[in-house]
Amino acid sequence: MNSQGKPITLSAKGIRKTFGEKEILRGIDLEVHEGEQIAIIGPSGSGKSTFIRCLNLLETPDGGSLEVLGQQVFHAGTKTPDRSVRELRKQVGMVFQSFNLFATYTALENVNLAQRRSLGRSLAEATVRSHELLERVGLQDHMHKHPAQLSGGQQQRVAIARALALDPKIMLFDEPTSAIDPEMRIEVLHVMRDLAQSGMTMLMVTHEIQFAEEAADRVMFIADGEVLEIGPPAQVLSAPQHPRTQRFVQAVGGVV
Repeated sequence: MNSQGKPITLSAKGIRKTFGEKEILRGIDLEVHEGEQIAIIGPSGSGKSTFIRCLNLLETPDGGSLEVLGQQVFHAGTKTPDRSVRELRKQVGMVFQSFNLFATYTALENVNLAQRRSLGRSLAEATVRSHELLERVGLQDHMHKHPAQLSGGQQQRVAIARALALDPKIMLFDEPTSAIDPEMRIEVLHVMRDLAQSGMTMLMVTHEIQFAEEAADRVMFIADGEVLEIGPPAQVLSAPQHPRTQRFVQAVGGVV
């Protein structure tokens, strides 16, 4: 437990991943406590997205182990049963760079579908929950629109509502604003900030340095598949110790 007495929600130890002959992750360790928000930053190609995809086994690590909510869900050399993977993804929601909405379904229907397929909720039960979540992300007036009728920021908010509809204990965000026009990013960041303030356990791959500074409890800097620095935002973003972190923060407009 951490100093506030909160349990460890996610524990990754020695996570490794190789594509072909290139080692993308070189043994990453991370413990995340309940209600903690972790911002993951670093240069393009550093392994950030690969790491976060390993946390719900969208990518299968080549080494290491992973525990989520006190249960071991991966250990190198042991195959994780498909049923365990499905259960894991109910507990660990994921929001991607692309929205991945069904074009022929309305926003409401997209959020309903996730619940009906994964949780077996009735249409009436799913609809009540979808209304609550779409209102929470500020789309109560747009729930009957199709994705093509929504802005990029609105589509991403539908995707967030869809992930929340499974009642996850942990939320993963893989650069959720990278495919959105700059003026629309504020909408998505506002929803993420609200989630953080509500106490949702979150891991966020992001290039939004100001958002990381405001919303994260800790910032983790990854470069070349390794964690070079991790700590409170004031330390990593304002007084980084590693020269590589210093160069990165300066390049993206942080303060060093």
